[in-house]
Amino acid sequence: MGAVADAFDPAFFVPVPDGWFVAVSDIQGSTAAVAEGRHSDINFCAAAMIAGLSNYCGSIPYQFGGDGAAALIPPQHADEARRILARVRRFALRDFDLKLRVGLAPIKSLRDRGTDVLVGRYEPSPGNAYAVFLGGGVELLETSVKERGDDSLFDLCTIPDENGDDAPPDLTGLSCRWTPLTSTRGEMVALVVRGPDHGELYAALKTVTGVDALKAASLKVLKARWPPKGLMREAKARRGTGSLLSWSIKVGIETLLAFLIIKFKIRIGGFDSEGYRREMVENAVDFARSDDMLCLTFDCPGDKIAALEAYLEERHQRGDLHYGLHKSDHAVMTCLVASAVDNQHVHFVDGGDGGYTKAATQMKAQMKAAG
Repeated sequence: MGAVADAFDPAFFVPVPDGWFVAVSDIQGSTAAVAEGRHSDINFCAAAMIAGLSNYCGSIPYQFGGDGAAALIPPQHADEARRILARVRRFALRDFDLKLRVGLAPIKSLRDRGTDVLVGRYEPSPGNAYAVFLGGGVELLETSVKERGDDSLFDLCTIPDENGDDAPPDLTGLSCRWTPLTSTRGEMVALVVRGPDHGELYAALKTVTGVDALKAASLKVLKARWPPKGLMREAKARRGTGSLLSWSIKVGIETLLAFLIIKFKIRIGGFDSEGYRREMVENAVDFARSDDMLCLTFDCPGDKIAALEAYLEERHQRGDLHYGLHKSDHAVMTCLVASAVDNQHVHFVDGGDGGYTKAATQMKAQMKAAG
């Protein structure tokens, strides 16, 4: 599937083979961490799971959810995936003091519990694929990892500390070098919705907001800066067992050179800085769909905010859906770059100042009030 609309068409989804595994992660206490202004750290650690697994397994289906992630793992990589997940968990705790909950379960175990895992492949550009899920299995596993669901599944998917080792995860390509994406229309909206028929909802949201595409990234707002706010995050991700100081200097030099190349539109070898910026906008992933949950981050016209909230509230009152909506003047990106020259890079977008985490908190309160 190459268009966002295809991500809502069941015809594009296929069952994941029984022998495969699902890996999930979730940051415990993300709401409190957001309140402390650590939103970008949360996004970075959530994306670290994707980076670690992708760097070992190669091209695998994955999804970013702001304060967590999900990925499909082929059976031959399951044992090493457990070690990688344990390493990423240790990385998040050691370098960011964040508790990353991780889990890995076979697809068959989720089907045995009455759910399924179907996957769709959203590909904004060739070679940059992003997963969307149906069937309830991914959500069941995420709930169990949070110790709120099936105790037997929690026991099955838990990764004990002894599954890890002292080796650092390979987080090559993980960075956040760009300035926040500032709204040019009014406000950046992070929206989390639980309900049926996401395709109909997505089309209705475009009509209500009056925009052609619910996007956060554009060439107009895509700007580099130096030093980047994420310099120390990248240094921590790349240092391995080396000195954080020496890696901070190295990343500082690399990011300065990259900044100058982009600022002055310099061509070096096969790298075209302006082409790369266009690819970034194309490859920015600002939505996620997993089972009954739809997450979107987009630049919404200021004069349409009230209409958007009224539309969602009306559907909530009718019992059609539950939702949480967070507004900010910006969105943020976490980048995973395999090759800047060959257009192998994706950019995970979340709303500013807490984005999906704050929206999800609102939705949970709404659901609790509704019983």
